[in-house]
Amino acid sequence: MQSGSKVTIKQILACTLMLFEVSGGRIGCAETNPPAIPRWAAVAHALSLRAPVGVTANMPPTGVFPAQIGQYLRSRDTAGVVATYNSVAPTVTHANAFFLSLGSNGRACVTCHEPRSGWGVSAASIRQRFYTSQGTDPIFRVLDGATCDTDDVSSFAARKAAYRLLLAKGLIRVFLPLPDTEAGTSPPQPPDFEITSVSDPYGCTNLSSDPPVLSFYRRPLPAANLRFLLECPANDPSCAPLSIMWDGREPNLTSQATDATLVHAQSPDPPSSIQLSEIVNFESNIYDAQESIFGAGRLDRAGAQGGPLFLSMQNFSIGINDSLGSDFDNVVFTLFDQWQAPATTNGPEARATTIRASIARGESLFNTRTFTISKVGGLNSLPTDPVGPTPIVGTCSTCHDSPNIGNHSVKLALDIGVAAASAPVLDTSGLPVFTVECTPSAGPLSGRILRVTDLGRAMISGRCADVGKVKGPILRGLAARAPYFHNGSAPTLNDVVEFYDQRFSIGLTKAEKADLVEFLKSL
Repeated sequence: MQSGSKVTIKQILACTLMLFEVSGGRIGCAETNPPAIPRWAAVAHALSLRAPVGVTANMPPTGVFPAQIGQYLRSRDTAGVVATYNSVAPTVTHANAFFLSLGSNGRACVTCHEPRSGWGVSAASIRQRFYTSQGTDPIFRVLDGATCDTDDVSSFAARKAAYRLLLAKGLIRVFLPLPDTEAGTSPPQPPDFEITSVSDPYGCTNLSSDPPVLSFYRRPLPAANLRFLLECPANDPSCAPLSIMWDGREPNLTSQATDATLVHAQSPDPPSSIQLSEIVNFESNIYDAQESIFGAGRLDRAGAQGGPLFLSMQNFSIGINDSLGSDFDNVVFTLFDQWQAPATTNGPEARATTIRASIARGESLFNTRTFTISKVGGLNSLPTDPVGPTPIVGTCSTCHDSPNIGNHSVKLALDIGVAAASAPVLDTSGLPVFTVECTPSAGPLSGRILRVTDLGRAMISGRCADVGKVKGPILRGLAARAPYFHNGSAPTLNDVVEFYDQRFSIGLTKAEKADLVEFLKSL
């Protein structure tokens, strides 16, 4: 191929599939893989087209959603009501690409990003959809909904077994090629780690293929509140979006929508520019948050500023209130300040004021309860980390510093131990375990052996220092989208709080844990 030639997705796939057929499992086509198409995306797309599609004669809808989404859309969840504020209302769903099947398997963006689950998808909703459809809803596709694309899904019982991680923990299989270089090296150097063994109960990691392909199981991130990943400070041309995916592999929402269609929807062709514009415009203009709590009522009453409308007005730009900067304010959440001293009453409002006071105490604990933060990869584990290998005293807002949003306002993938093969409190059962050894080129990490259920950012960077690192998500609309963490290892918010308490030896009392949970439910 001549230098400078433009190569299309179709050409890449034609070459990739041909090579797979004639060379005994080789995946990829270096000659026709231009820089604009990441190697992982070309490999994942080729593999997706080899998997069964699973379309049935009576195809269920692409997801659970109304015919039209007005300015507000409300859904019940386990804590009360979660609500969406749609700043581009009305949205006619049958005419918007976010809700339409653009591939071959009946899926759309909304299949895994539904309004009643905070624009993610809860395990409870997945189970309801499974039994309603007998396992034929588009989310149940053997490609990535099953533990492996070779699983038997020919009967209801077989489907229940194949989709067990999706049903129990809301996990989608993410299959990625082992990186062939370490990012940022010139000339390119191989990754500074090796995978020495894999314990995979599903046999869906293939270290002998070319390239080796690894399978991980991750929760879909919400497709709402995305302005808080995109909005740059004024007059800053160097600003780039925050991480879109857990491992940061997508540079922007357009590329994410493209690759999701090519891979998860098993489309032979990328979406059109009009379709991409519809998807990105819709998901960039919806705001989702808890609107009311059972017993406490509306979260935007009596001086509080919860709910999606106030969220839509929240000031934000990338880098705001960075906890590693000089102007950091640890008082990150101020939604429920006015509930800190509720009026004393013995009437019908007594229960509401009691719950509101608990929410306000939880907010204060999140902002101000100090503890020692140590050995967090990407923060203070290695000499190359931002604060070096030194324990620091911080609060929850140290790593969740975006005001009233709760993600980190700069790119900062962290390893707090969630990906470890065994972590306190968390349920990592059923996940594969990878044994990773850092090679001599890893510097101070040379010879270190790690056992993890997910390599995280290292699958993109090729760096041993990034093993287990993932982004911190936006914390709004939490109650609607259990379970939690990237691997669904925390079934409830109680488990999330208990994990942090044990991981960082915070010493929370039973009452303090209850207050923190009430606060998190109210976001």
